[in-house]
Amino acid sequence: MSAQAQADLHREAAQPDDPYTLTQSGILEPPVGWAHSLKHLGPGLILSASIVGSGELIVTTTLGATVGFALLWMVIFSTFVKVAVQIELARWCISTGQPALTGYNKVGPHIGRLSWINVLWALMALSKVLQMGGVVGGTALALSILLPLGGDPLGGISLTIWTAVVSLGSIALLYSNSYGRIERGAGILVVLFSFITIGIALGLPFTPYAYSMEDIASGLSLAIPAGAIGAAVAMFGITGVGADELTFYTYWCIEKGYARHVGPNDGSEAWRRRAKGWISVMYKDAFLSWLIYTFGTIAFFIMGAAVLNPQGIVPQGNEMITALSRMYTDTLGEWAGLLFLVGAVVVLGSTLWAAVPSWSRMYVNLLAELGVLRWQDTAARLRWIRIFTVALPLIWGTAYLFMRSPVLMVQIGGVATGIFLLAVVVAVWHLRRTETDPRLYGSGAFNALLVVSSIAIVLLGVYTGLSALKLV
Repeated sequence: MSAQAQADLHREAAQPDDPYTLTQSGILEPPVGWAHSLKHLGPGLILSASIVGSGELIVTTTLGATVGFALLWMVIFSTFVKVAVQIELARWCISTGQPALTGYNKVGPHIGRLSWINVLWALMALSKVLQMGGVVGGTALALSILLPLGGDPLGGISLTIWTAVVSLGSIALLYSNSYGRIERGAGILVVLFSFITIGIALGLPFTPYAYSMEDIASGLSLAIPAGAIGAAVAMFGITGVGADELTFYTYWCIEKGYARHVGPNDGSEAWRRRAKGWISVMYKDAFLSWLIYTFGTIAFFIMGAAVLNPQGIVPQGNEMITALSRMYTDTLGEWAGLLFLVGAVVVLGSTLWAAVPSWSRMYVNLLAELGVLRWQDTAARLRWIRIFTVALPLIWGTAYLFMRSPVLMVQIGGVATGIFLLAVVVAVWHLRRTETDPRLYGSGAFNALLVVSSIAIVLLGVYTGLSALKLV
């Protein structure tokens, strides 16, 4: 046996379960068909848990309350148009075993050790501190209204205590960073709130806040009301798959085992067949998550448009939770306020459940690209991930206590996401051209959708950037 072969065997023995290390021992034949693929789905549930949260409950509902049904088409468009880019980035990661920020760092020019895309990612991450602070704050608000501590539920004492509870609770529940635990928790949270909300939205026609098919048709007219462009841009950036979800989906695809089961690329036909098979599983996973968050997003928008808009109620500041609860109390009665508050904790908590481990991985990947650690060092990687699992909820909670405006905080993150989407598209096309095996490319129809998606995202990113600079 050659020295290289012996070294490979020692490396496999040292890290037998690391999904980021592609070895011959990790190879597994892909399932065929939906029935056999179901147990291999899961990354999309984590994605849905993140998406069916701050964007839907806060931004989408607020947009519906502001403009009525007029931007329903934008809701549908924003959830659909980014899926092709998500799949193409995941295709690259499954075929190479590398996570997104490693790929981003291959796109020049570079500033020191980081590519311009990762520098832009770091700037986006700063704005996301506000967005995730808004999620922590929204969760704390719901809990404070449910059980005030120290007086006024919207007062400083109660909100501070519950913000601390949410932050520390997130750390305690997610510190292990077990993929299986994160996936199971995400699935439970998504099911609990999404189907309740979709059911209520479908039941609105039987209440005093009924909507008609004419309302739905008016929302599909491809128009943007005057004064709603900024809100629509933020919604496009944050609803559906945002730039951060596009990025962290790759980590969960790898940790589910898709790349490891494909194995290292030896150029063989067997490798191509396995890669195509596991990419097909990823397609099913992405499709299922798309169904979940699309219908969830539409439900939240319709509830805001049908219930809040006619009453002139627009969620703002710390009164956000109280205003949003009107969607439930005005349709089902006062008892439903309790249902909403519990649901708000679940839906915002689902975002935290997915976001804390996802952002922890991305931050550590960035540090690895800076040379702080070696990404393939499993022990060091997990140690750093746990450091961020502790630090991020504390930082996000502090950001909320400082700013205390969940709607604005989430919208700021949405605008930054819209700008970074442009960079993600550049990275996806670069990695497709330079590293993805051409034998794994999608069908002609998929490639056409990828082009359309990329153009739409680039135009949105350019517009968002110009708007941020006050040039349009």
